Order: sequence, then structure tokens, then C-alpha cells
Amino acid sequence: MKKPYTVTLALILMLVTQLAPLRSAGTYAAQAEQKASTRGIEGSWEGVLDVGAAKLRIVLKISKEKDGSFAATLDSLDQNAMDLPVSSMTLEGDALRFEMKVIGGLYEGTLNKDRSEVSGTWRQGDQSWPLILKRVEKKPAAATSPTDPKKPETSAKPQEPKKPYPYSEEEVSYENKAGGVKLAGTLTLPRATGPFPAVVLITGSGPQNRNEELLGHKPFLVLADHLTRKGIAVLRVDDRGVGGSTGSIPSSTSEDFAGDVLSGIEFLKTRKEINPKQIGLIGHSEGGLIAPMVAARSADVAFIVLMAGPGLIGEEILYLQGALIAKASGAPDKAIQSSRANQQAIFAVLKEEKDNAIAEKRIRENFSKITAEMTDEQKKASGAGATLDAQLKMVLTPWFRYFLTYDPKPALMKVRCPVLAINGEKDLQVPPDEDLRVIEQTLAAAKNPDYKVVKLPGLNHLFQTCKTGAISEYAEIQETISPAALDTMSDWILKHTR
Repeated sequence: MKKPYTVTLALILMLVTQLAPLRSAGTYAAQAEQKASTRGIEGSWEGVLDVGAAKLRIVLKISKEKDGSFAATLDSLDQNAMDLPVSSMTLEGDALRFEMKVIGGLYEGTLNKDRSEVSGTWRQGDQSWPLILKRVEKKPAAATSPTDPKKPETSAKPQEPKKPYPYSEEEVSYENKAGGVKLAGTLTLPRATGPFPAVVLITGSGPQNRNEELLGHKPFLVLADHLTRKGIAVLRVDDRGVGGSTGSIPSSTSEDFAGDVLSGIEFLKTRKEINPKQIGLIGHSEGGLIAPMVAARSADVAFIVLMAGPGLIGEEILYLQGALIAKASGAPDKAIQSSRANQQAIFAVLKEEKDNAIAEKRIRENFSKITAEMTDEQKKASGAGATLDAQLKMVLTPWFRYFLTYDPKPALMKVRCPVLAINGEKDLQVPPDEDLRVIEQTLAAAKNPDYKVVKLPGLNHLFQTCKTGAISEYAEIQETISPAALDTMSDWILKHTR
């Protein structure tokens, strides 16, 4: 789960791609306040943002409107975050300034004499980094994703499979009639005599394609390849509003997504290659919250695997997550405590007030009291207003409101099928000790006859082998999923389906 309570660009750009529905049929436009002089600033500007643990290639794309104003978007190439909206842009002489409210970012720089380079500073939260943007005559070329033609493809990671595959691959689609959505995905089938055991993969938070693609990695492509080579059929599906699937993520909730998964199970039951008594679920992060919901409702679920699936109430996960990520980013204890207090204030309003307009007004009033004690310089340095706008955009969605108060334990209590719950030892997003303890205690109390809980050493939230678990490492690590995690899952599934 990727949530909006940290300050680095490396994290917040990732959060936006996972939680916010940023892409649309057109581009996002920001109105500039002043026309460019002499040589225009239209075109592509490329730079590298060094945030310490990661170096991120940034491309700012500026076009000129008929009225002389500008439209601008930003790409973070190494995070596969494209067309992020620039909210406002000003050009006064050689001073360029633009703001990105959706991620709480602000850039201020100065153009050189021939307007080929901008030297300035990127600010986000309470941190800042130097950033030089250089004009490039041609936008960086990128291939297109097979699941989303508008989305640039990142370079392949070492574990990504290469065609021809030693198994069959089929494009499929089906409907969740109750939910009013069409779902599109890929079904991979072993080339052997069936029927085969099968799994439905369930992605984490936010709009993701069938490969659960993020930060240059395709975890579900790698996982599906591994399982299918082991003799297990795999269905992986585009989330609502992504690729070939219809619908919307922010206006839906985890309960709606559970309905999508149930439709996937019904689809697999129609396939003669699939053993209908051996259909299981693998859910990552929020997907690990959804899998027990589905298993509690349907006797057709033969087993579930929870990859960093939450056992705690959403609010508790967010508090733990926020503190761990902030600490890993070097935030002092006082800042972490202040952030916790701000979270509690926001969440209290969300739980008390169901009307979004009233909730937003109350949150802004509370925020005004906090910023009233800041100096103008502190306000400018923190980008506080933009950060609040970005958070409000997320927390007022039906999805976030549902997640905040959802308790996974009642659903886990009803699960009678075998359960494998795994977490990475260095997971900062779903803290493994607290999370696995609650899941194990709940399954034991429910007298589930067959469950296993495993904490995998040295792995992060994406189940990569890592140094610290910090989110800034995700894009830097070449490994997509640790072989130890892959084998843990496939061995357990085969043991339960032979």
C-alpha cells in the first residue's frame, strides 16, 4: 500500500501513480501567468534529481497555448510515472517557477542567457535538492506497453521473461455484471495435460495494470511466469480504469474489488483447462486484504496467499507505516510525532464527517491553525499548502475512507481454506512483526486447520532483496522479486494442490 505521508519525490511520485487517477484521454494543462520572452521555453527539459538513495531522471514537457500561456507535465522516467500535472507555472524574466500540487512539489530556477538550461532547486515537504534542467531537442524515446499503449515501457529487468515462453499465453476478458465493469487480463497455461491448479493475482493499492507495474518493475509478470513454469495456471488482470478494464479506482472500494476477483473465479471455472476445485488467490498489499474477503464469501476458493496483506485496521497500518518511512528518510523524532498528530487530526475528521465538503472545510481550518504559527519562509520552504491539496485529493475518495476504518480480522475469522501469509523482514509499508502477529493470532482463534506465517529475511514490501527497506530503493534494485519469495509461494501451493 502506498500512502501519502512522506516527503521525498522518490516516494510521492510513486504514491501518485499508485493512488491517484492521473492519466486521462488528454494531457494535463497548467495556465502560466506570463508569456515567454525572446526564445520560448516550450519543449522538453531533462535533468537528474539526486535524492541520496536514488537518482531520478526527470523530464519537464512544456507546450504553448493559443493565448500565450503554457501547458506542462512532468515524467519521472525511472519510476515509470508519466504525465504528472504541473499546477501552475510563471516566467518572470529569466526566473522560472512551477508548482505540482498533486505531489506537493515546487521548483524555482534561473534560465541561462541562451535559455538552454535552468539551474534551480526542487522543494518537497521539508526537504530540497538542487536540480538542473537542460533543454533537449527530442523527447526521450520509449516503447509502448502492450497493456496500455499510452504508457511508456521501462527497460526490462533481469527477471522479466523473454518470449517465446514454454507455456501458453492468452488475452482474456470477462464481466463483473454486479459491479458494471469489464475486466481484461492475461491467462497463462502450462503446456501439459490438465486440468491445472490456478491462481488469480490481486494487485495492491491504486490503479495498476495486470503486471502490477511500478518503478520499472513488473512483479506480477515475474510471478506469473514462475508459477506457470511450475505447472500452475495464472490469471492476472488490469485494475479498474487501467488498460483494457473499465471502471474507476478512486470511486470504488476494496469491497468492489473483491467482486471483481469473484468474477475472475467464475471465469476460470468455465475453462476446461482449470481444475475448479483448485482455484486460489494471491494478493499483494491491499490485494492481501481483499483475498480473505473473497475467501470468506466463496467456497470456490481453495487457498489464499497473502503477500504483505494487512491484518491491522487501515488507520493503524498508516500510523506505523508513516513513522517507519519517515524514520528511514532521516526525519527527526519531533517531525515524526508532529506528522502522527496531523494524521490523527485528519483521520478523526474523516471518521466523524461523511460529507466531503464539510470534512474538507474542517481539515483546512485545522491546517490553517498549524500554518498560522509558521513564518512566511517556513511556509514557502515546506510547500505546505500544496501538500495539503494533494492529501485531500486522496483521503476524500471512497477508497481511502473505506480503507481507513476497515478491519481485516472478521473476514480472516471466516476463512476455512489453507492460508500462507508472508512479509518481508524490512517491509516499511506493512510492518511485518505487528502484521504477521495479528494474522497468526486471528487464524488461530478461528481454528483455521491449515495456515502458515513466514517472515522472509532481508526483503522489502515488494519482496526484493534490499539494504534498508526504504521506498527510495525500489527503483534502484534490479531484482523484481526474490527467488526465495517465489519458491516459498510455489512450493506451498504445489503441496496443497498435488
